[in-house]
Amino acid sequence: MVRPGLFLTFEGIDGSGKSTQARLLADALRAAGHEVVLTREPGGSAGAEEIRRLVLEGHTDRWSAETELLLFNAARRDHLEKTILPAIARGSVVICDRFADSSRIYQGLTRGDLRAKVDALHDLMIGIEPDLTFLIDIAAAEGLARATARPGKELRFEGMGLGLQEKARAGFLALADRFPARFRVVDGARSPDAVAVDVLALATAALAGQAPG
Repeated sequence: MVRPGLFLTFEGIDGSGKSTQARLLADALRAAGHEVVLTREPGGSAGAEEIRRLVLEGHTDRWSAETELLLFNAARRDHLEKTILPAIARGSVVICDRFADSSRIYQGLTRGDLRAKVDALHDLMIGIEPDLTFLIDIAAAEGLARATARPGKELRFEGMGLGLQEKARAGFLALADRFPARFRVVDGARSPDAVAVDVLALATAALAGQAPG
């Protein structure tokens, strides 16, 4: 029988290395014989990728936190319908670079006091949580330096400065403390290969504990 899918997410401040770790884990699990869907937020479906350009590019004042929250939820709903739920239903391991925890931090905490609205919209329109969340933790200054050194135009949140990144890091760590059964905090200040070893061990343990469908 087909095993139920596993939903894994990566969170962390900008420049933490979470995207690299999501890719490395996907490669390792595929090499071990798992069907893996590697995706990202905002994005992961055609409609959500269009919204991604709206929220990650342009001036820092382009959108209010409230408007951002609605845009991110619209993208997440399309991503959920078109990519995540179908993959889980067929037994795939879904690895997602950011999910609802990022909205809890960036729109719910660092950009305003909107956490109640974030949770209400999540309950109404999304309704699922990951099976396991890897928080790749790094000092805010180091993460920002890494992020701003990358090429590309998706720098709207990085442009909001070190203060936002410090608040985001503290918020993510508070989430990990609040939901210890779901979160695994991994030191991201080491080499990517060293971080990947720890992430793979944690993911393998999660897969081993997965009950047959």
